[in-house]
Amino acid sequence: MHAASTRYAKLAWGTLGFNVLVILWGGFVRATGSGAGCGNHWPLCNGEVVPRAPAVATIIEFSHRLTSGVAIVLIAALVIGAWRKFPPGHPVRRGAVLSALFMVSEALIGAGLVLLRLVADNPSLSRGVWVAGHLVNTFLLVASLTLTAWWASGGGDVRLRAPGASRTLLAIALSGVLLLGISGAVTALGDTLFPASTLAEAEAQTFSATAHLFVRLRVYHPALAIAVGLGVLFTIVSVTTTRRDAPTRRLGSAVIALYATQCAIGMINIWLLAPVGIQILHLFASDLLWIALILFAASALAQPVLIATPESPLTAHD
Repeated sequence: MHAASTRYAKLAWGTLGFNVLVILWGGFVRATGSGAGCGNHWPLCNGEVVPRAPAVATIIEFSHRLTSGVAIVLIAALVIGAWRKFPPGHPVRRGAVLSALFMVSEALIGAGLVLLRLVADNPSLSRGVWVAGHLVNTFLLVASLTLTAWWASGGGDVRLRAPGASRTLLAIALSGVLLLGISGAVTALGDTLFPASTLAEAEAQTFSATAHLFVRLRVYHPALAIAVGLGVLFTIVSVTTTRRDAPTRRLGSAVIALYATQCAIGMINIWLLAPVGIQILHLFASDLLWIALILFAASALAQPVLIATPESPLTAHD
């Protein structure tokens, strides 16, 4: 890999890492009820470019907007670098453009949440729909950034028309984890809007005949996690049986380990009644799981990379 490509790969991985931090800070904004810290103003904060004498909620929300702005600059640099350092048709260009598009839609969804006042203590079902949409867009943004970094590091392009059952199984696993993420995001919203001080109170809330939909998900989300986990495990075993290369197997093991870790954190989160710190840790594990699963799918479906060797000008490597 040329030095310029190496620098670009570091930029791509760094941009992915920074965006994960932005996502975690966004989770902190939601968990602390600080989403209305800038009022219903966007892109201004309480009608000002820089808020004066801000409250704590304003500082939390405004800092999230600042870090999101830095993320936009980094992704713009990815797009520019992709066109300067990689030839036409290279998958890095495609990944960088997709990242930019999802970054734009991410900002628009965030603006919509603020302008429509779907923040703070708003318990409407509309907010749940927007939160679900925000989660889907965020996961697609992370997937695009992950693939951009993968391709910039020498990973092969993904064969979407790969033969066999691997493509179907991977699509189901990815869809299942995405659905689980949606369920988790709305459940976390319910924990923020309808907190409980004891396990008995949480149980009473959950099984009440008048329980809000966000609260009822406290039951369905863990059940979905078990079902999706079994599907992910089956997918990894099936795919690694077919494709035995070391990188794919290592990534499959990482996915399994991260899924188990995420479930353990989820159980702790339920037991401790969803404290903010555990919620953020659970979100972090969810992001790492999604990244690992994207890399596993990319490795399993990657086309061979042609590398020149002394024995043969072009040798195929997986």
